[in-house]
Amino acid sequence: MERAERVPQPAPPNGRRLAPLLSLLFPGAGHIYAGRQERGLWIAVTAATLLTLLWWLKFWSLLPALVPFWLWNAWETRTIVQGRRPSTVKLVLSAAIIVYAIGWRVTEIDVQRLAAGAQKIRPFVVSLVRPYYVDREVTYAAFPAPVQVPCGEEPSPPPAGAGSGPTIVPTPACASVGETITVRGEGFPPNVEGELWWENPIGDRVRLRSGGEFVTFVADEQGTFEVKVTVPDVVPRQFQESAQLHTVEARYVRDVGPWRLTETSYLVAQRMGETIAQALMATTWGAIFAVPLSFFAARNLMQFHPLALLVYYLARTALNVLRAIEPLIMAIVFVVWVGLGPFAGVLALTMHSIAALGKLYSEAIESIDPGPIEAITATGANRVQVVWYAVLPQVLPPFVAFTVYRWDINVRMSTIIGFVGGGGIGFLLQQWIRLTDFRSASAAIWAIALVVTVLDFFSRKVRERFV
Repeated sequence: MERAERVPQPAPPNGRRLAPLLSLLFPGAGHIYAGRQERGLWIAVTAATLLTLLWWLKFWSLLPALVPFWLWNAWETRTIVQGRRPSTVKLVLSAAIIVYAIGWRVTEIDVQRLAAGAQKIRPFVVSLVRPYYVDREVTYAAFPAPVQVPCGEEPSPPPAGAGSGPTIVPTPACASVGETITVRGEGFPPNVEGELWWENPIGDRVRLRSGGEFVTFVADEQGTFEVKVTVPDVVPRQFQESAQLHTVEARYVRDVGPWRLTETSYLVAQRMGETIAQALMATTWGAIFAVPLSFFAARNLMQFHPLALLVYYLARTALNVLRAIEPLIMAIVFVVWVGLGPFAGVLALTMHSIAALGKLYSEAIESIDPGPIEAITATGANRVQVVWYAVLPQVLPPFVAFTVYRWDINVRMSTIIGFVGGGGIGFLLQQWIRLTDFRSASAAIWAIALVVTVLDFFSRKVRERFV
């Protein structure tokens, strides 16, 4: 028989006025006075918790957000003393206002900063539509000229004169870091566009910039150009005390060959294959260890004896602990243990796969039909025979589906594991992002998306077939 729901009874006239006033003084007090002790206690604990959070975080400016909850609590008390049912949903929503206000402040959500920083992500977004899979082979023509940095006691190198081919002449021929020199070019092909580079005494080269933009030149109809450049701060420390010869170089594209696959394409294909292999090995080893563990973690198979029930609780605890540790943390541990590389990633994914698959397998075992188990047990079969003939035929299809789905998950996880040295495509992706090589990074991202999409389609087909 169902328990009849208690209908609130109207309070006496004095209680109708006093109860709301008590709730205004402190939430929940009026509920307790009106006979709704459990509800009043929950409201009082909620109010105390919210006030404690505001005090601990020193978010005094959020106190107004607590007003709706405070007022609704008093209004609800008035409803109760009048003999009507209170609205729990409205009370929860009024409390949610302050909870979300605290969450907004703690997480430092700033929509203005989101909009202001959109320009910073523009190069990466643009690179996503131009992944560096193919490129054309380009041959450059380069024409250098010496520059003394800084000016020393020895005379500066004489400027090169115009010869039969293109030449450049820096004026003056010596300067200090940060000073401006004029680079004049002669004998270049008419209307050709090019770049200016700088090389220091130890062979380090940088492309010259001015105002944050790369310095370029365009030759006129006579093949001459003139641009001003600033001597960059690329002087090695051991050469800063004396004058050294640097080189300014003018380059232009001499020839453009056919389209070809870039080195990035080969690296992405190689590391993507490594990522898939990582996921495959981790899923296989995870399934091998998870299958026997899942039978010990299935309550319907382990409640025949108190000792077996203890084994069940131990197995469940082990699965929960392993599943609670993120693969990224496990990868850091194994990188320290076995060093950088895909082996550390495989170990991390295997440990997490054992926990995840063990839980899924055990729940599949617990949901099987007990009829075949009872029938085979009645014939006198032992525990192994019961599992082999009554349990395995029922759980094999979901086991296969869960395993394939786990492989799909491990491919995605192995990408993140690579960020901490676990090998795979993630390691390359992290390096390219750090070097701001966004076109190469976008090539890796599109490869990951393609492989995950294909594996997701494959795993879905397998699940549809077996489940």
